[in-house]
Amino acid sequence: MKWIAVPLVLMMVALTGCQAVGGVDIGKAVVNSTTVKSGESKQSMHIKIEPTANLVDEDALQMIELINSISLDIEDAKVKDSSTASVKGTLSMQGKKLPFHLSMDKSEMVIDVDGAQKPLYISLEDDTLPMLDTKALEKQIEELSPKLLTFALKHLSNPKNISVTPVQESVNGDSLSLSKLHVEISGEELLAMVKPFLTSVAQDEQGLKDLIGDLYDVFYPILVTINTVDNGDGSALPSTISESRDAEVASLYETIKGGLDEILANYDKELASLLTETPELKTVFGTDTNLKLDFYLDSALNIRKQIYDFKVALPASEDLPIKSVSVYGDSELWNIGGPVTVDAVDKTDGAIDLMQGDITPGQMLRNFDSNSLVYQLLKDEAGITRKYVMLYPDDESYGAITVKNTTFVPLRYLSEELDAEVKWTKGSDKIVVIDDITGDEIILTVGSKKATVAGKEVTMVEPAYVGKNGKTYVPLRFMAESLGASVDKEKETGWIFIDRP
Repeated sequence: MKWIAVPLVLMMVALTGCQAVGGVDIGKAVVNSTTVKSGESKQSMHIKIEPTANLVDEDALQMIELINSISLDIEDAKVKDSSTASVKGTLSMQGKKLPFHLSMDKSEMVIDVDGAQKPLYISLEDDTLPMLDTKALEKQIEELSPKLLTFALKHLSNPKNISVTPVQESVNGDSLSLSKLHVEISGEELLAMVKPFLTSVAQDEQGLKDLIGDLYDVFYPILVTINTVDNGDGSALPSTISESRDAEVASLYETIKGGLDEILANYDKELASLLTETPELKTVFGTDTNLKLDFYLDSALNIRKQIYDFKVALPASEDLPIKSVSVYGDSELWNIGGPVTVDAVDKTDGAIDLMQGDITPGQMLRNFDSNSLVYQLLKDEAGITRKYVMLYPDDESYGAITVKNTTFVPLRYLSEELDAEVKWTKGSDKIVVIDDITGDEIILTVGSKKATVAGKEVTMVEPAYVGKNGKTYVPLRFMAESLGASVDKEKETGWIFIDRP
């Protein structure tokens, strides 16, 4: 849950390099940001897509306008430890707002959104490898993150445009004396940093071996556990992994060092060839691509505030009529390392378990107010109700058959393909089909043309009947349209297409 306090853009902060600027140890500040601490924060994030006017059509423009209208505002994020946190915020789209509340601990994540009758539940308990000490693994991975970043920073030089200045800034209403770290880097400069970075890494034998050893310590026990589960005794490890740490480190080092040397030997030639063969990369890694970062650090080198703007230029084409994509936002952090009590989502009245694979689209939609933004997103944007069924003609099991010039289909097969529930009381000719989306009942009787759909009596062209194979058949068009689907038949092949929006 570290992402709650520090946006994903922090992954780019490594590009600031590691050399001290203005008396501020940048490398230490960056590594310090990876250590999970308790704290509170608020932040916002926006996306901006710039279309190419002479290439974009009306449909693409509408989609771009939709994406540009999306914004994420987190008003209250609380982190107690690496696995316990809560977030309250708002997702906005086309002028509509969707407030949400998320909380998680080691065992679960619970999400409540505006318009929901019950919150959504996701189990975080993993019993895939019961013999693995997950607590120890989590600690190792937490300790590994700053080691990886330290290694990367060690071999990165500072960009040309970087500065530190003392400022007075407001954080959560308090005026603080902070150091402002300002960084700007273009795509062209970013590309130019790759070769020096790889060269420095290739020359750092001990640092590379130490890093390989740290990775081995974390992942070797996982491989042992996986092998134990697969083979029963843990005696036969994968042939590519050595039981000897020193031997494995030496072997991997030689492989990585050889690969780096080979890359560097032909780097300039291969890069020139790549840019010639793929000229679009010149735009992506050109001067119009740029990253701007402002980090505000306190005396303990904690990031207390940040503003970022990351723009990627794109080679516009008819297939992708986009000139650039930008991600920008800001955040403030306070109470770092202090006592924090998270706001848990209330699920005393139950929750929708997203880990259950049998949740139907209708069950999910009925959990939300039909006028809510999340309902619109699920139904219209995500299209969770969309079903497309193809029926082969004259397949009595899963296709369609023609009787008396009427196309029939196995009732249970079609109904369940459209997520409907079929109820048939044993010893009775009465069948009840419950529409998954609307919850309406379709009632029909074998041998009768009369049926009821959502309480209204209708007459079918032919009655439902039970075939020699024991399956109940019903007129296709009646059943499909009663469940909100349309029917189309291909004349040349006889294939039947059923589409539910």
